[in-house]
Amino acid sequence: MLREAIAAVLEDSRFLVTAAANVAEALHLIDTKPFDVLLTDLHMPEAGDGFTVVSAMRHTNPNAVTLVFTGYPALQEAAEAILLQADEVLLKPMAMPPLIAVIREKLEKRAPRKTTNTERVAAILERDVSATIKGWLDRVDSESELTCIPLSHDQRTGHLPRLIQELVHRLRVPRNLGTKQASEAAAEHGKIRRSQGYSIPMIVEESRILQVSIFDTLQKNLRSVDFSLLLMDVMTIADECDSQLKQTLIAFMGEATPMAA
Repeated sequence: MLREAIAAVLEDSRFLVTAAANVAEALHLIDTKPFDVLLTDLHMPEAGDGFTVVSAMRHTNPNAVTLVFTGYPALQEAAEAILLQADEVLLKPMAMPPLIAVIREKLEKRAPRKTTNTERVAAILERDVSATIKGWLDRVDSESELTCIPLSHDQRTGHLPRLIQELVHRLRVPRNLGTKQASEAAAEHGKIRRSQGYSIPMIVEESRILQVSIFDTLQKNLRSVDFSLLLMDVMTIADECDSQLKQTLIAFMGEATPMAA
């Protein structure tokens, strides 16, 4: 109802409006028609979000004005990252006269846009693997639950490069969420942690900290991350980390049965 109402008001203000009900419709329209303005919500139904739509518009119509609605003032750093691809972030609810004024102002002032260099999540994680591992180790060192077992830094972090390498490969060669694939690194990690005297809660905590450290690395690279596939990449990271954790625990408990590829 809101989408239809906004479209009607904009048409009354002499704009030619094409409305899309979800991300898939928006992407199809962007691929098949030229546009001067994009007005999108940050959060939308079904798969994808406003980041995906903005990135697609930037790629296909780089000089289009892009305006993003959000219901959350959010973190300043995140807002700045959005603004690298969107012209302005608008806080809902917004009255129509100010909205129309913003659209006209941005259209009048728009100029050819400079190309920005973006990176896929996989490239960022591969490039910053050392920083991710350092962040993980710093967090682990502050957890008495984990440091109660004295280990060298190499003993504590030895499994991480291979696990992150597997994660990067999963991001580059995607498969359906929930699809299982054997992880030799995870199984080996489980056996090593058992010999070192770890408990299952300790292994789970290590895995949780790994996900936090990975997302912290992405947070620090928001200015360069490619938002077009960010949502799917984040879901893939969570899926892969959980799969690795399961295989680590199976090996830890001595039940290392082969997983279906």
